[in-house]
Amino acid sequence: MRRLRILLILPLYGGSLPVGRFCRDALSRIGHVVETFEGPDFHPTYEALRNLKVGEQRAEHLQNSYLQQVVSQAVLAKVESFAPDLVLAMAQAPLSRQALKRLRRDRVATAMWFVEDFRLFTYWQAYAPFYDVFAVIQKEPFFSELRKVGQENVVYLPLAADPEFHCPMELSPPERRKWGGDVTFMGAGYPNRRAAFRRLLGHDLRIFGTEWDGDPVLEKAVQLGGRRVSSEECVKIFNASAINLNLHSSIKADRLVSGGDFVNPRTFELASCGAFQLVDQRSLLDEAFAADEVARFGDFDELRKKIDYYLRHEDERRAMAQRARERVLTEHSYEHRMADLLSFCERVLPGWPALSTDHAARDELPDELAGELAGLLDSLGLSRSVSFADLVWAVRNRQGELSPLDTAILFLDEWRKQYGLD
Repeated sequence: MRRLRILLILPLYGGSLPVGRFCRDALSRIGHVVETFEGPDFHPTYEALRNLKVGEQRAEHLQNSYLQQVVSQAVLAKVESFAPDLVLAMAQAPLSRQALKRLRRDRVATAMWFVEDFRLFTYWQAYAPFYDVFAVIQKEPFFSELRKVGQENVVYLPLAADPEFHCPMELSPPERRKWGGDVTFMGAGYPNRRAAFRRLLGHDLRIFGTEWDGDPVLEKAVQLGGRRVSSEECVKIFNASAINLNLHSSIKADRLVSGGDFVNPRTFELASCGAFQLVDQRSLLDEAFAADEVARFGDFDELRKKIDYYLRHEDERRAMAQRARERVLTEHSYEHRMADLLSFCERVLPGWPALSTDHAARDELPDELAGELAGLLDSLGLSRSVSFADLVWAVRNRQGELSPLDTAILFLDEWRKQYGLD
């Protein structure tokens, strides 16, 4: 597959935001030109509309209008400017149905990676038919439900990790005391987790994350005042802990193990860090990791017994964690996921990607500038065969003052556009 231009649409906020940033890095590493539409830049205005004190219905109407009439139009403007081969949207990306219809009319290929539970977040029903490809983290019955609304190009694309970010880390003794412990958990305080963890306080349990307030029993176990933990801090927690609990969320307090299907990103991230984890059994987990790579539990009694067992068997913990990391490196990185997604698009979208009409940059520059091109390409990390369009985009996005060569390249690009020479 040739070098593609991919516009990645990030949501204003939410769990798919960090996933989107890892996708951006992965796509760049496998050789594609990636431009990101930064949804979070629009979040302050979105929140300001909520706080107008004009009534809930009116505020919701204003927010929806803002997303559809302003943010979606901004995405279309970015598409026109960047001319991507593919628009890749993360879950909750600010793309209206009207904008998606416009992209389809203009023959711009679109894909969404829906990294959410389709049973809880049902907005997919309104948007899935308008994407050319719909990637999901669940299988049946989601595949069948998508086909009912007219989406045939469905691909199972489980979550992943970024081994360059989620990696083993050497920590000092003070850092280990701050970020780890015998048994730790990082995540939000869902009802099933609150119910389970109240019964584990005798195991030196340490809890990181938000939404744990209002529980005097767990209060002493909550670290850092219950503030949000950054992605960088998560890696420290994973590396500093003997046992990382990985309990998928459920709104039902009476069901510790929900019996769900998809595997959360924490499973892959912990494995990529070479960290030992105890994860609740999921129906799709066996496809991702073997039982000797990631330890499972099916109920509270089994969880407690395995905590006691693995705290006494450090060698087994280390061996399992190492095998899990090796599995991530060979199968579960974001590079693997993005390559799989692009291969699927090529397989199901007729004529995609179109043959490039871009000319090599060296053929587009006047002779007096061509001699300086090699040094510029090296500084930008571009190959000698880079297209003129990709060179222009790299120059526009570099930091610092423009050199005379940069200025000449941008001027030539504007001149070509003005006279229709693209």
